[in-house]
Amino acid sequence: LFAWINDREEVLLNASYSPVHERDHLAWFESVRRRPDIVIFAIRLLEGGALIGSCQLRNVDRRHASADLQIRIGARDARGKGYGTEAVRLLLLHAFRDLALERVQLHVFAGNERAIRAYEKAGFRKEGRLRNAAYIDGERRDVIVMGILRDDAGVA
Repeated sequence: LFAWINDREEVLLNASYSPVHERDHLAWFESVRRRPDIVIFAIRLLEGGALIGSCQLRNVDRRHASADLQIRIGARDARGKGYGTEAVRLLLLHAFRDLALERVQLHVFAGNERAIRAYEKAGFRKEGRLRNAAYIDGERRDVIVMGILRDDAGVA
C-alpha cells in the first residue's frame, strides 16, 4: 500500500500527488482501521494470495443507508484482468446485503475512461458532472459522480 500511494502516475488518476512518508502512511492506516464509518478490504489473488489492491466504503452513513466507494488496483500487472470489477461486485454485495445500504456512490475524474467503463460494468450510472471540481497537476478537471442503488444491483 505504501509503494502504491507514492506511485505518482497511479495517484494522479484519482487525486493530487504528494510524496507520503512511511510513518505518515502507517498513522493514516491505523486511523482508518479505527473509524466506524470506513470499511476497508485488501484485494488478493485467490492463487498465492498476492496483494494487488484495496477497496473501501467510506463515509458509511447508517441513517441515510449510503456510502462512498473507492478502489485501487495498485499492482500494475493485475490491471485489465477483471480483478477490480470482481472486487467492486463483492464490495457492493457486502454494502447492500451485509450493511443494508440503499446507495453507494463514487467520484471519478472525467478523463479516466478505463475506470468509468469498469464502474458502468459493475452497474454504476453517471449521475452528474462537477465542473472544474479538482485541481490536479496544474490543471482543472471535471469530476463525474456515479451511483448505484440496491435495486440496480439486484440485491434483495
